[in-house]
Amino acid sequence: MRLLMLFVLLLVMSGPARADIWECVDSNGNKRFTNLKSEAAGCKPMSLPPISSVPAPKPPAAAPGKPASAPPKPQATPGNFPKVDAPTQQQRDAERRKILEQELASEQKLLDQARKELAEQEAIRLGSERNYQRVLDRLEPFQKKVALHESNIANLRKELGSLR
Repeated sequence: MRLLMLFVLLLVMSGPARADIWECVDSNGNKRFTNLKSEAAGCKPMSLPPISSVPAPKPPAAAPGKPASAPPKPQATPGNFPKVDAPTQQQRDAERRKILEQELASEQKLLDQARKELAEQEAIRLGSERNYQRVLDRLEPFQKKVALHESNIANLRKELGSLR
């Protein structure tokens, strides 16, 4: 009998979770949400769908001897879709590589300049910066600029590496 009651209790507790949520609007029109009934005086209850903690069912496995379903194949290119001949594509790829290399050189110059500016700022100590946090706050934009250019350079190198 106790086992049956324990089973029923577990079954009830494993059902969908439900929380009462109230939406409160103050005199200025600001919204506030609460799940505490003691704070919900004059608030309207929200109707939310129940939340289930049970995981979604998995798709059925392939039967023995049958291959698992393959990922969907890309659709074939329509016959009237414009195509580019190989020499034109090679020319476009070369132009793209040239543009990326120019951008990389430009970013490298900007990075060098940003590092120089950061070094100059690190060498300066203002009298109003007795608190070291003020120094860090002053240096932060310069450090972010350096990090941005380093990120750009890494992405350009990755892009150049992926070219044919």
